[in-house]
Amino acid sequence: MKLARSSRRIKLAVSLITVAVLAGCASVSVEQNLKRVNEEASEFTDGQLALARSAEDHAKRNEVAAKLLSAPVKQKEAVQLALVNSYSLQALLAQGWYESADAAQSGRISNPIFSFERMVAGDELELSRALSFGLLDVLTIPARQGIAERRIEQSQLRLTSEVVDHVTRVRQAWVRAVAAQQSLAYAKQVLESAEASAELARRMQSVGNFNRISRAREQAFYADAATRLATASHQATSTREELVRLLGLNESQAQVLQLPERLPDLPKQALDPSAVGKIATKSRIDIRLAQTSLEGAAKSQGLSNVTSFTDIELTARRNTKIDNATGTRSDPRGYEIGIRLPIFDWGGMQRDAWNARTISAANQLEATIRSAGSSLRESYSAYRTSYEIARHYREEVVPLRRVISEENQLRYNGMIIGVFELLADSRDQINTVIAAINSEQQFWLADAALQASLIGRPTNTSLSVTTSAPSAGGAGH
Repeated sequence: MKLARSSRRIKLAVSLITVAVLAGCASVSVEQNLKRVNEEASEFTDGQLALARSAEDHAKRNEVAAKLLSAPVKQKEAVQLALVNSYSLQALLAQGWYESADAAQSGRISNPIFSFERMVAGDELELSRALSFGLLDVLTIPARQGIAERRIEQSQLRLTSEVVDHVTRVRQAWVRAVAAQQSLAYAKQVLESAEASAELARRMQSVGNFNRISRAREQAFYADAATRLATASHQATSTREELVRLLGLNESQAQVLQLPERLPDLPKQALDPSAVGKIATKSRIDIRLAQTSLEGAAKSQGLSNVTSFTDIELTARRNTKIDNATGTRSDPRGYEIGIRLPIFDWGGMQRDAWNARTISAANQLEATIRSAGSSLRESYSAYRTSYEIARHYREEVVPLRRVISEENQLRYNGMIIGVFELLADSRDQINTVIAAINSEQQFWLADAALQASLIGRPTNTSLSVTTSAPSAGGAGH
């Protein structure tokens, strides 16, 4: 009898241990999340993505940020600065950790319930102990763990996608800020030229050597140049502040932020279409995320087909009855099974909901696959077109404008043209340089968008290249 009891206790202990092991299989840590992101988006994070969890961590990050801010911040350094200094990015990492932990929790069964009861009736004492747990929770552990694993995968892919998007926005904001700063310097030169031309026209008219309409043209161009300078000044401030926000800089850090004087040179050659086409479609984050969502929905639907009907609760019970009057004692034991009866609700709506979710996930996967190639082609077209335009400005338009300026200088020295024509030509040359800066800006914006599209986080890409046009100056006497 004792051997039988011992055997039953051993079996019960083994069963409980097995359940505990199975329930603990679905787990995740923030280190796993960040390691995954650093591996899959290494070109965006350079393996430096980490979550600050203590005051010491924040202090170290502040030291790194101060070192990066001690020199003009290039695009690569801007990304590094965002990784160590942006609290928005830190919030994304913490949110990703929460989603993964919540997903892992969904794969574990509920803790069993122990109840104890003590009843006294005269000389009789009755003690009751019961241990209850959901039988379906135990039987569906493999299915629940499969669903939890899919949810963990989804949360990790979403985190990777969000980090890629944040880094892409930092890269593009840096490009806009540098280009706006560069254009502002040339806009000031245009205003200075227009101001000199307008002042000269005023003096010449005052002595009768310039007609009224010619002076009005010069004055109008000066007024337009002043408006353009104000717009360029605001654009420089706006783009800089956008970068400040994405980098997570505080007031003191924003004041010491320095940017390079100009955008980087264009690469010697653009990416070849065949190199872009080698990116495996199934390795894209957006497709893998849609695929994981479909798998998770399908598994959840399968589990719902069982759990939506009923639930079963199993209770192991042991009572002890003591009669103090007779000195007798009895220890009855047994079990109870509680079943939720599907009388009022057969779970049909719940099953329909999961079926609809699975259909939605399947359609979303197909839509993502179909749009992936299209978005990649669009991104590459913007990249290649902006590269060709920027190169055309660098190799054709700007050199030609320089030749024209040199020839006009010779003509001015030979008294063939006047000072107004020379000033107008100077403004035209500056406008050409501003247009060239804008074309380079469009290329680097398209380059950042293409890198994001290749990994599976498409970004809207639109070309807006400003063409250079001759000024309205150069009026004759």
